[in-house]
Amino acid sequence: MSWVLIRGGGDLATGVAIRLHRAGLRVVVSELGHPLAVRRAVSFSEAIYEREWTVEGITAVRAESLRDAHDLGTRGLVPVLVAPALVSFFSQRLDVVVDARLTKRPPDTETSMAPLVVGLGPGFVVGQHCHAVVETKRGHTLGRVAWAGTALPDTATPDGDPRRVLRSPADGTLVTRHDIGDEVEEGSAVASVDGHVVVSPFRGILRGLLRNGALVSRGVKIGDIDNRCTRADCFLVSDKALAVGGGVLEALLTRPAIRARLWSPC
Repeated sequence: MSWVLIRGGGDLATGVAIRLHRAGLRVVVSELGHPLAVRRAVSFSEAIYEREWTVEGITAVRAESLRDAHDLGTRGLVPVLVAPALVSFFSQRLDVVVDARLTKRPPDTETSMAPLVVGLGPGFVVGQHCHAVVETKRGHTLGRVAWAGTALPDTATPDGDPRRVLRSPADGTLVTRHDIGDEVEEGSAVASVDGHVVVSPFRGILRGLLRNGALVSRGVKIGDIDNRCTRADCFLVSDKALAVGGGVLEALLTRPAIRARLWSPC
């Protein structure tokens, strides 16, 4: 069986990984040494810090080498490697690369990385960075696969009430005062950075929050508040992530040669 490499282990990437894993594919995730996932309760990137992390019954484990990753994959686990440039090491074994990092910077992904390269969201140009792009913006095109052109541009505006996104007021070390899943009141202190307090704009549940002690820059996203106040939702992969994962799965199934190799028992 061949590998699918997913670049990034945040909540969107994890939704993709879960879709593919449940479809019987062997997935490996590459991450940074100190990832900053806000919705970390549902992000496989947490395995970098915790050694292993389970989301919706699927366990990701930090792998220390390619051999380790292979062994974990054969046991039905999702290996997570600290290796942003992992593609070069897997050049003889990868059939699919999915860039799920959503870096908001020009992609460094290229079509030469694998027979099928899929980019998620804005910035990817089909034929230059990838063979297909999957839309990540909510709406009627969410999760759709494009084999030409690009995804919709980044509007820099969060879905729903933009106040729900908490951002760092300064450069410094994040000190959290709550955990993911906690209910907070309007005006209550959620965290602080370099002495600057971050307060909740309304009553809600902390759906996401960076790790205590994270080094952050001014303006970076550090938290996410959900005014629906359903605690269980904080620990479920979002509908958006699953929709995007479905788009990636469609892209894989569309290419007969890729489909044959990925689902081959050998």
